Amino acid sequence: THLSDLSHCEIVAEAVLEDLRVKKDLFKHLEADTKPSTILASTTSSLSITAIASATRSPERVIGMHFLNPALGTELVEIVQGQQTSETAVRVARELVGQLGKKLIVVKDSPGFVVQRVSQALYGEALRLLGENVAAAEEIDRIVKVQGGFGTGPFERMDAVGLDVLLATAQSLYDEYGNEARFRPHAIHKKMVQSGMLGKRTGQGFYRYNQGK
Repeated sequence: THLSDLSHCEIVAEAVLEDLRVKKDLFKHLEADTKPSTILASTTSSLSITAIASATRSPERVIGMHFLNPALGTELVEIVQGQQTSETAVRVARELVGQLGKKLIVVKDSPGFVVQRVSQALYGEALRLLGENVAAAEEIDRIVKVQGGFGTGPFERMDAVGLDVLLATAQSLYDEYGNEARFRPHAIHKKMVQSGMLGKRTGQGFYRYNQGK
């Protein structure tokens, strides 16, 4: 319950909300309350690791470890190298991911990295199809799974991750890429978040869920 409790840790991974100011403030304190050798990892899905690291005096200790949601049920982890991330930090992160039995990719720091840029393209096009009344969410999911070989459809996936989380990611990418149209958050997505329809967590998203089970 106190950051000072982390003083003995070899690596610390934060998972606070996707807000750059909040993360930078936290990393200042993490740096102060941990050993000089402690690796500081962010699980951000879209924010700049370089920007987060800029809040510290030792940016070489800062790295991205993007555990895909849900973390326990998803194999892939993106390890993100900030501009000043050390090779030691990369090695420690790789070793930890291996110990957790997960697969990894190492990527350079860029908005959305790899997974979110690909995912947002899928979500965005699915939302446009829905908004144009080309097909219902259930049909789009079924087509993607049957024809595309995906384990889940885009709307099922959005419900599982949380529409509020994905909207924040979409807005971040839209801002970082100079308001490129391909990253513009869809009106349907915004309205659902404003209505509190966030997916499985709230019992209602693109699908209804029985929260008692």
